[in-house]
Amino acid sequence: MILLASMYLLAASCSNTSNTEFKHTIFAFGTLIEITLLNTTEAKANTAFDHLERNFHAYHASWSPWVTSSDLSRINESIEAGTPISAPQAILPLIIASKDLFEKSNGLFNPAIGNLINLWQMHRHDESDISPPDAADIRRLVTQDPDMSDIHIDGTLVESRNPAVQLSLGAFAKGYAIDLAMEYLQSQGIENAVINAGGDLRVIGQHGGRPWRIGIRHPRKDGVIAWLDAEPNESIFTSGDYERFYMYDGKRHHHILDPRTGYPVTDSISVTVIHHDAGIADAAATALFVAGPEHWYGIARAMDIKYVMLIDTGFRIHMNPAMQKRVHLENSETFHIVLSQPL
Repeated sequence: MILLASMYLLAASCSNTSNTEFKHTIFAFGTLIEITLLNTTEAKANTAFDHLERNFHAYHASWSPWVTSSDLSRINESIEAGTPISAPQAILPLIIASKDLFEKSNGLFNPAIGNLINLWQMHRHDESDISPPDAADIRRLVTQDPDMSDIHIDGTLVESRNPAVQLSLGAFAKGYAIDLAMEYLQSQGIENAVINAGGDLRVIGQHGGRPWRIGIRHPRKDGVIAWLDAEPNESIFTSGDYERFYMYDGKRHHHILDPRTGYPVTDSISVTVIHHDAGIADAAATALFVAGPEHWYGIARAMDIKYVMLIDTGFRIHMNPAMQKRVHLENSETFHIVLSQPL
């Protein structure tokens, strides 16, 4: 089986028909989450699916800035009002981890720019009347310079020195939720599984004695641009300018914003990373997309990412040698590959 990782889970034959496979789909975090379990009983699979469905919906209800009275919404309201708030344990670890990833990414992963994200209204990307925000409004928010270093945590108390901070955890929460889900499956004795959330995924074990085969989505065509075999307990995440975007005056405006400029990144098309931690893979894919073809290498080293494939707007494919050994490009002779130093 091949999974499309922003990707898909692509189908491939498996000669071992004795493997029992169970599938379940959940809608959460604005995407379809596909769970595949192997080598378990139907009763255990159904129990796991019920548990994960409840948990994914609970995570969304706690972590979404769009859900009224969510934990994150209440924290954002307190930040705006300039008052500290006790963060529930359901969300506090995400904020702590986000601060660390912000520092390691040199600020390119910055969940504090929620006001800027709201300004671009990418949740309306498929509506006909959407247009870019006014340049003065973008400049005003960027000048306020909200970032995760403004967040102060004392025990469970969270406050910000900058009232312009508004947290939006979308570039980390999905991966973090997948990690929690995999921890649960392993605690139940399930050893072979994949959780695929809109093309971003983590695997454990194997598929019928073979590695899980992952197909990486072509950023401009239907189908895949490459595939790789995932090792047990790996996460593969892709950030791309094709996920949420609209065209205006012939220009593509997408959802991955450079926090330094306030505008969508212009020199990357997609970035795929591999890491054992899905939350880190999620954040790193975004940070490296923002870093772009000139600066991804330094950010990858700082974030301890060992496998990277970046496609720039000239359709050059930038990879480190370890990733080149793992990735199998479709029609590789048509691509210009830029190979970095080892990470």
